[in-house]
Amino acid sequence: MAEDWATMGKAGESALPGACSNWGESTSVLGQGPSKRPKSGGESVKSTGASAVTVLDKIDQRILTRLQEDGRVSMAQLARELHISVTPCVERVRRLEKYGYIVGYRADLSPAHLGQNLLAYVQVALDRTTPEVFDRFRTAVEVLEFVQEAHMVAGGFDYLLKIRVRDMKEYRSVLSSHIACIKGVQQTHTYFVMEEVKSSSKVRVQAR
Repeated sequence: MAEDWATMGKAGESALPGACSNWGESTSVLGQGPSKRPKSGGESVKSTGASAVTVLDKIDQRILTRLQEDGRVSMAQLARELHISVTPCVERVRRLEKYGYIVGYRADLSPAHLGQNLLAYVQVALDRTTPEVFDRFRTAVEVLEFVQEAHMVAGGFDYLLKIRVRDMKEYRSVLSSHIACIKGVQQTHTYFVMEEVKSSSKVRVQAR
């Protein structure tokens, strides 16, 4: 794998057959990347805030914390832990779902068991910062299953992608065939993760 990283870092575009001619790529291990490039145009920041519809009390906070720990806990068990009856417990959970505090339930899978052993973060710079270019990039990325997260950011690049694939060979294919050739992508820089120290989707619950 070290040889693959070195090849990509030295060869740049030539290491990725089929890559777009106006696109440039560089790679590094996390913490060893180059300095950010200056922006040629304006910057856009996407807001993800949501207004609260209701006020959370301590029981609501405990419900949210517990369901983040185990989304399959029964309402009867949850009610016992909260020292309330089942009916108001169910009503509280439904209210939290209705007002958008709980947006879904899911199973957390093991990437290692599924052979998805390579994790990378990719900085993407676009050639123009216009609504049309942003919309085109978002539309293209949303349907890519190997992209676990995509964020518009402020700074020296436009988007940060979290990509998980099997190995370096698959990553090279993903980058050249799916990311680099999105119209408007000017440059990418890849950080390969050496060790996942902490990975969590839990949101800190506190009084508002």
